[in-house]
Amino acid sequence: MEKQIKNIGKFLSLVLRHEPQHMGLTLNEEGWASVPELIEKFNQRGVRLDFAMLQLVVDTNDKKRFSFNEDKTRIRASQGHTVEVDLNLPEQTPPEFLYHGAADKYINAIRQHGLQKMKRHHVHLTADIETARQVGQRRGRPVILVIKALALHEQGHKFYLSANGVWLTDFVPPAFILFE
Repeated sequence: MEKQIKNIGKFLSLVLRHEPQHMGLTLNEEGWASVPELIEKFNQRGVRLDFAMLQLVVDTNDKKRFSFNEDKTRIRASQGHTVEVDLNLPEQTPPEFLYHGAADKYINAIRQHGLQKMKRHHVHLTADIETARQVGQRRGRPVILVIKALALHEQGHKFYLSANGVWLTDFVPPAFILFE
């Protein structure tokens, strides 16, 4: 059951963040998909899914990547999209410092060019050092970067806080990064 939940979560990430067309699913401008349509599309592909299982996947996802709207008729990824969506998040004032986990092989490029959003809509930051470490170790030896977030915000950079607690911004220049 645990493996099934994890596999559905990975497929949800693909569909809700990157390739809704993979299932013929339509996201609205804010990234929301119809829950009944999503369940129907999963079942058409031979993946047994009902609302109870979907709720379990959303509730137990370790990174809280997905959320429902208030009446649970729509679902979306909290952040990390490569498809065009507007999460309609209000601008927030970040804490003094936030963290970003990177693999050591990327540090020279980050020192030179800063943190860039690449194919995503935003650079992802966290208020939790351990989360940054886990993210950084996905692609090699982790390096924790300390981001002078409040100072960056005071220079006019916008910050947003996603539903799952991930801080989002467009770019972090090298001058605002303290390397471990």
